[in-house]
Amino acid sequence: MLDLLVRQRGCRRFLSDPVDPGDLHTILRAATHAPSAENAQPWVFVVVDAPEARQAVADLTRRLWDDIAREPSERNLPAGLFEAVDGFMASGYGGAPTLVVVAGDGRSGTSPRLLASSIFPAAQNLLLAAAALGYGSTMTTLAAQAPAELAEVVGLPAGIIPFAVLPIGRPAVPLGPPRRRPVAEVAHRNRFGTPFDG
Repeated sequence: MLDLLVRQRGCRRFLSDPVDPGDLHTILRAATHAPSAENAQPWVFVVVDAPEARQAVADLTRRLWDDIAREPSERNLPAGLFEAVDGFMASGYGGAPTLVVVAGDGRSGTSPRLLASSIFPAAQNLLLAAAALGYGSTMTTLAAQAPAELAEVVGLPAGIIPFAVLPIGRPAVPLGPPRRRPVAEVAHRNRFGTPFDG
């Protein structure tokens, strides 16, 4: 498990091979075993694998990329990463054969302030399970910046709020190790600024 945690990374280019239905069930089952506030399990997953449905999600995301995200990303990201993300957006989630819209059921009784804290652990479980089975995936939240439009595209009823779109598929190129800051740069002991030297 620890090895999987340190090698899982975002994939932005996918083969067109379909995701095996049994693997997809396993991935979704892993997602449902995440912790949630008050064990409400308020997650909802919409598997989008029909070409026209994937295209509709990709079109919405690409419009948001062009309208609100491309320019600041170009300013803030290193050139190579920006180029990879821009290509990912232009090719409709990197050509992933399956998209999973991860949403939260606001009708579940979970406080709106706590809903995201229940949904994102499920998304993380999904990403890790996909990696364990040899699939690429990545966390994307841009389409969820237009929640009403994304909800309409995938038919979410009122009260179910989309949080992320996770593409899943076989990586088109081998994925190298993720680049991460060392623990010494981000961890502190007892108070911020006191080095964690454990």
